[in-house]
Amino acid sequence: MDEAVISRELIERDNAARLDALTDDYESLGRALDRRGQSIDKVKQALKGFAVAIPSWGVGVGGTRFAKFPIPGEPTNIFEKLEDCAVVQTLGRNTPTVSTHFPWDRVDDVPALKEKAAGLGVGFDAVNSNTFQDQPGQPLSYKYGSLTHADPAVRDQAVRHNIDCIEIGEALGAEALTVWIADGSNFAGQSDLTGALDRYLDSMARIYAALPRHWRMFIEHKLFEPAFYSTVVSDWGTSLMCAQTLGEKAQCLVDLGHHAPNVNIEQIVARLARFGKLGGFHFNDSKYGDDDLDAGSINPHQLFLVFNELVEAQRRDPEGFRPAYMLDQSHNVTDPIESLLNSAGAVAAAHARALVVDRDALAEHQRANDVIMGFNTLRRGYDTDVTPILAMARYELGGAIDPIAAYRASEWRMRKAQVRKPIAVGQAGIV
Repeated sequence: MDEAVISRELIERDNAARLDALTDDYESLGRALDRRGQSIDKVKQALKGFAVAIPSWGVGVGGTRFAKFPIPGEPTNIFEKLEDCAVVQTLGRNTPTVSTHFPWDRVDDVPALKEKAAGLGVGFDAVNSNTFQDQPGQPLSYKYGSLTHADPAVRDQAVRHNIDCIEIGEALGAEALTVWIADGSNFAGQSDLTGALDRYLDSMARIYAALPRHWRMFIEHKLFEPAFYSTVVSDWGTSLMCAQTLGEKAQCLVDLGHHAPNVNIEQIVARLARFGKLGGFHFNDSKYGDDDLDAGSINPHQLFLVFNELVEAQRRDPEGFRPAYMLDQSHNVTDPIESLLNSAGAVAAAHARALVVDRDALAEHQRANDVIMGFNTLRRGYDTDVTPILAMARYELGGAIDPIAAYRASEWRMRKAQVRKPIAVGQAGIV
């Protein structure tokens, strides 16, 4: 029996007050889409099968390099994080799995963690390793690198940690490992640029060899930070070459904030999908760099264009194309649960808008070099208000028509503030 993090009665009561209006909006949109040759029910069914994972670290307040401003009821351990993730899933119904990060989420009793998640009605997504910061009691430092360090003993330590993550992930029921390293240099001459990549590939090959048969390895690239002169895995080209070198199980992970400003991310998505190496996404948004803002909060049109390419890739390979989706955000001034609800909705909305694009018409305009009509066909999908489809999908799955309204009515944060240990003021955040 699932633990009820939010009262079923509360959700049903809130939904009852909104259902008539939703039904009217849904039927009206259905008629409009029908005139365009689109089935609203088909789009709704696709959304009911669409899922994006929640990062365990995302339910806590992230902060900045300079400070963290805790909020009442913030989770202090992975068991409390799972409760907050279950709230998001209970209300939104498209976030059924949690992505864990080790050693942040390490526990002595892994089966108990898996049992707790099952009781809350959530599962586990990819596990994430951490060799970008030193941990208490760690024998060797990652100050000058981890998987690419000049000292083989440091590399051995980093490899062993990643294999430990795989073993924990197996016990939890995960099926993928995400590897992001902060390795690079801040000064010219600090590092052998070719040698560092060679050491990376050697270390990753050892980790790859430890993958279970059905697992995947996601290689995450990032242009800069904390390495401001050179980053070992800095772009999608390096990520792709590494994935191709390592083998079939290795794929590329795209974080929307890990690129140079104004990079055409949707074209990167198309390229990686074309070569069968698009493993998945970390969704967020940015204005200046790796801001980790809420998905769709700055540039929702770019998010739509990304999903336009994903829908195209799915049409080309309906059986084999299976990217993993996760939110990766730092919530500095909002309630993380509310931000995650908004972001999960924004990602689903981008997917829905891409689904209502007239693909046949778009292809015909592209073949005819009809620029305006090609653009207008795409923009018509983007301009469609798909919120009734999202809300009806949530409702039919047992979620809330208005998730944030139901969340606030539940007083979850206030109730948790009474029983959870407060987070100390003045701590640095995670960026």
